[in-house]
Amino acid sequence: MHKLTALTPLGSDTPRMDTIGDLTISEVTDRALASVAARQDQEPALRTALSEAYKMELPDVGGSSQAGVLSVIWTGPHQWMISASHDQHEQLTRDLKDVSGATASVVEQTDGWCRFDAAGPALCDLFERLSNAPVRDMQPERVIRGTLEHLGVFLWRLEQDRMAVLGPRSSAASLHHALITAARSIA
Repeated sequence: MHKLTALTPLGSDTPRMDTIGDLTISEVTDRALASVAARQDQEPALRTALSEAYKMELPDVGGSSQAGVLSVIWTGPHQWMISASHDQHEQLTRDLKDVSGATASVVEQTDGWCRFDAAGPALCDLFERLSNAPVRDMQPERVIRGTLEHLGVFLWRLEQDRMAVLGPRSSAASLHHALITAARSIA
């Protein structure tokens, strides 16, 4: 039998955390992810199904919401990414598919993405060096799809001094390098 070991997107057995000046950049690895895309003319039925099952409100353009332990971010027209603790919701995709039925296409995303949380009072200074997204104007619970350096990412303002960055797992090292380099430039 194979003895496989799970690795973080940065290739370690534990998530990485870097503190540079008053900024902390953390690799987040404990979240299950599933994308949900409403099928043609099915968005109202999907919203109803998720609301009844999870008390979940699907956010509008550029928004995010919470439904108990589930987090939801808008990712495109009629599309959302739903996140939950992996330990509690290892079968998140299957559960969402069971609830949504024929109203949506649900796809497992957990190992396709990496997430880094950046926190600290210099948060806006950090992201202004990395992206042209208007981070100073972003309020908590807002999401912007854009680029960071040369990578397509989602910037999700969690709190006034905390931002999550979701990017392709295959580019985790490049994304981490960009965050660390920019943090060092303002430390």
